[in-house]
Amino acid sequence: MGIVYVAGSMNMDVVAFAPRLPLPGETITGHRVGFFPGGKGLNPAVAAARLGADVRMIGKLGKDAFGEQLSAFAASEGVDLRHVSRSEAAGTGTAIIGVAESGENSIVVIPGANGLLTPEEAACPDFGSGDVLATVLEIPLPTIRAFLQRGREAGAKTILSPAPAVPLDFLDLPDVLVLNETEAAYYLGAGSALSPIQAAARLRKRPEQAVIVTLGAAGAACSGPQGDFKVPGEKVTAVDSTGAGDCFVGALASRLVLGEPLRAAAHFANHTAAISVTRHGAAPSMPKLLELSLPDTA
Repeated sequence: MGIVYVAGSMNMDVVAFAPRLPLPGETITGHRVGFFPGGKGLNPAVAAARLGADVRMIGKLGKDAFGEQLSAFAASEGVDLRHVSRSEAAGTGTAIIGVAESGENSIVVIPGANGLLTPEEAACPDFGSGDVLATVLEIPLPTIRAFLQRGREAGAKTILSPAPAVPLDFLDLPDVLVLNETEAAYYLGAGSALSPIQAAARLRKRPEQAVIVTLGAAGAACSGPQGDFKVPGEKVTAVDSTGAGDCFVGALASRLVLGEPLRAAAHFANHTAAISVTRHGAAPSMPKLLELSLPDTA
């Protein structure tokens, strides 16, 4: 079996729980505060590892207490950290997150050491044709490009989730592009009134590429070389949607590395992400394989 490589951010999430999110300029009283390992790199890495994949993280931490805690957490989850370095020039990345009782969230990210991960560091592993490379934003764009390009050259399967959405000129690089409705609208341009399936088809940059538009409680829509399809939503009681998209990416990678078809892998990823939103935290909310009842993909 191949290896899942994840290049991305590693953050300590400082989460404030409150009845609702505050309006601009408003102060409200919350219930409690929690400290959770997270980051748009660490989250999918932990998700894939908990689902049985051999995972190697590519990232950068600060030489501080948060860095020690994140390193210990990732190692305890079975994530290989041989390609994670420590920086003296910046602290470990931090995310300040507000979570409402409805499950809605708002997030402010301070990149810290994540912003110092170089293209050379991201492209240094000896990738193989059986590997799957996954990356989400929150690290420098040249680093992401180098990671995807090196994976493509090695014949590995590559996944990009462009979140949070920013201008990109390499959406054609990944084999699988995963993004939510807001991000899809951003890349399609203002005024787009396409259905999710149409949006996915329009975002494909080459015939071999697949695009998945995640729809939250409504499931997902996919357009790829084997055709277009929808993944139905699942009814769950959401308490914290933080990291749900990252969970989808990690779960998808964990199945694609097994050689599973995209349709089945997308159903699996959607089911896994649905479970993750029923728990608090980002990386700690990722389900384990034994917790899943696999959906029928027929």
